[in-house]
This record gives sequence, structure tokens and C-alpha cells, in this order.
Amino acid sequence: MTSHERILVVDDEEQMRDLLAKVLERKGYQVVVCGDGTEALAVLEKEPADMVVTDVRMPGLTGMEALRAIKELNPEIVVIIMTAFGSIDQAVQAVKEGAYDYINKPFKIDEMLLTIDKALAERSLRHEVSSLRQELRTRYRFENLIGKSRPMQEIFGLIEQVAGSRSTVMIYGKSGTGKELVAKAVHYNSPRSAKSFVAVNCAAIPADLLESELFGHEKGAFTGAIATKVGKFELATGGTLFLDEIGHMRLDLQAKILRALQEREIERVGGTRTIKIDVRVLAATNRDLKKAIEEGTFREDLYYRLNVVPITLPDLKDRQEDIPFLANHFVQKFAQESNSAAREISKEAMVILMSHTWPGNVRELENVIERAVTLGRGPSVQPGDLPPQLAGGTNPLERAVAKDATLEDLEKDYIAMILRRTKGHQIRASSILGIDRRTLYRKIRRYNLKLGEE
Repeated sequence: MTSHERILVVDDEEQMRDLLAKVLERKGYQVVVCGDGTEALAVLEKEPADMVVTDVRMPGLTGMEALRAIKELNPEIVVIIMTAFGSIDQAVQAVKEGAYDYINKPFKIDEMLLTIDKALAERSLRHEVSSLRQELRTRYRFENLIGKSRPMQEIFGLIEQVAGSRSTVMIYGKSGTGKELVAKAVHYNSPRSAKSFVAVNCAAIPADLLESELFGHEKGAFTGAIATKVGKFELATGGTLFLDEIGHMRLDLQAKILRALQEREIERVGGTRTIKIDVRVLAATNRDLKKAIEEGTFREDLYYRLNVVPITLPDLKDRQEDIPFLANHFVQKFAQESNSAAREISKEAMVILMSHTWPGNVRELENVIERAVTLGRGPSVQPGDLPPQLAGGTNPLERAVAKDATLEDLEKDYIAMILRRTKGHQIRASSILGIDRRTLYRKIRRYNLKLGEE
């Protein structure tokens, strides 16, 4: 077994350090031995290490002094203290100052190896989690959110304004418009981004189980509660809880959500202990909550508590100029995931995508592109790769494709459509078309197109 982890063994007893070094090398670790803390620090300043296993009593710099200096140099280095003169007070102090463990000599080699393996595995897991969180923060940065249309730019601006606060945000939009994406953008651009984003779909969980899912339950709280369960409010501590489709929630549960928001505390089902919570709540719905209030199915006081900052997402048909950007993004995403040859969308296929009304919004577009990339064989998505209901539709542009119209005819119709969608805005139109303004101007003259006319 070979390992990339580098361990410094620090001990003034040559026999002890050489024995430990030999055992660790057999396990595949890269090992450096040092006779005292001063030498260890000199080594670490030149080349980093993953772990330091150090004795306490040594000439010059002691193990405890070395611990402080190592943590100051690099807090990520795991330090294990070993000593033949240990005390409980010293062990507690060592852990307080950042040591992973405090081991008394003489120790069993197997136990020491187990501690070292466990410590390095935990360190690796922390790094992996940190890396994944950073990846998520990058993915949901404002500049990586897709949408050039005015409605989406306004929404991105609003997200940026509210992300840094702890205000509740209510996200409105039909299914598939990207409500959870907006919630994640708020979370990953907030001071809570290093903590958990926990999502609960209130419409997908049976009403009688939703309370336990959100608040947790104590053992024996109801038939089948064979163990204590931690709820989503507790799991989201320090982070964000996203209540998707909250309009489907029962009234009695709405009252408990209201109390949690007002008092910042909860009780598990079947429990009597009050649990303090530090959670930012974001909610979303595809329902008209004002109408639900009138009908008596949604609490007015909860509505005002949630609706501090409302964000309404437009249907995809109302921001069609974003379709090329979204479609190309999905092509790249699924091509990479499936190792497909398709890397772009043909003009003919894009005409069809632009003509569709997208009742399923962005989610429908994503599914269509995934299908096209998976089933397509060429370097670009073609009309034949799209579902029949799109490629065989009744839109004039779709019929033009079906009748083998020339590429010039398709280009003319495509440019005319984009100009209509952008109301004649040439900068936005040229951006969507992927050409410069001068080229667009020449094509407008060539095809005798009218700006923005229906």
C-alpha cells in the first residue's frame, strides 16, 4: 500500500521514533523523523506535512510548545501527542489547543496505528467536504447563474441584496421555473454558505409524516418511532432550511412553523425539551397564497412572516431570449456527464426550441436536452434528436424545418424571431445569436427584416 500522506515523528528517544517510523513506512506512509520540536518546525517550514506525532518532554522546544507553533504555522496539520508522563489536565489542555489525541506511553502499536489512520481519514473527509462546499459556492455565484433577460437580471440583483441578511424569502413560480436554484443561490452567497442547505418538499411528504420530518421525534413518540430522529430544523443549524411548496402544508403544521420562526425554538414530536435553533428559512410555492388565505387554507400571519422578501420567477415563455443560453449550458452539462459527442445545438434545432411554449419551464427544457444529447449521435443536436411533440409541432418555423427549408430561410426566420423576442434590441439579439452587431445589422438589411415587429 502506498500513501501520499506525510507524517513527522518527533521524539528525542531514537529507539521510539525509529520503531514508529518503520511501522508507519510499512503501512505506506511517507515518514520524516525529528529529534526535537525545533527541528520539526524547521522541516515543516520547508515542506508541509499532514500529521505530526510528537513526544511531550524533549530538550529545547517541548511537545506542547511545538503543538502551538505547528497550529500557528498550519492549523490543518493533525497533531497527536504522546508521553510517558501524562496527566488528565495536560491531556485536556492539549486537546483544547488543537491536538487530535493524547496517548500515554507505553502504547500498543496497533492502537497507535488505528488512531493515526482514523485521524487522517477524518482530515481527508473534512477536505473533501470543504472542496464540495467550495464547488457549490462557485456553481451558485451570481456570474454563473444563467439568464440574460431583464426579468432574470432583476432577480439576480434582488438575490444579491438579500443574500447577506437573515430575512425570510418567499419564492413564487410555476413548477420547473427554478425555485430551488434561487434558494441555493441565496444560501451559497450568504454568510451561512459554509453550513448546510437542507431542502424539504412539503408536497412530496405525506401530511402525517411531515411534522416528524421537520421537527424530529423522540423514541416511542408514535407507533414505529423505534429511535429518536433529528428533524430538518436541527440538521440545518447554522445554515438554511428551504421549505418547497409550502402552500401544500396543513394548517396545524403551519402554526408550528410560525412558532419556530418567531421564537427560534422547536420541540420534537413526543418531546418536552425546547431546542434552540439558528436557521434561516426560505420558502417557495406555485400556489396563490393570498387566494389560499381567503379560502382559509393558509395562515395570514405565517404569510406575512415568510413574505418579507418576495421573489417571483417568470415562466420560460416570458423570457425566451434565455433559451439559447440555457440550452447550450445543458448540452455542455449532459455531454460531459455522458461522454457524448454532441457539444452544440444546430440552428435548425434552436429554431424549434425557441418556438416551443415550454409549459414545464426550465425543467422541461433540461429534460429535452438531456434526451437529445443521450440519443443523438452527431457533434450537434439536430431536429431529429428532439421529441416528436417539439419537432413535429404546428409552429411555422417547425413546419419549415419539417419541409426541409433552406438554411438561409431558417436563419432569416430565426433572426426575425429573436428580434421579436428582444423587441428589436440589437445588442441583446446579437448576444443571443452569437454574432457581433455589425454582422446582425448586415443580415437585417439582407433579409429586409423589421425590428421588433410581430
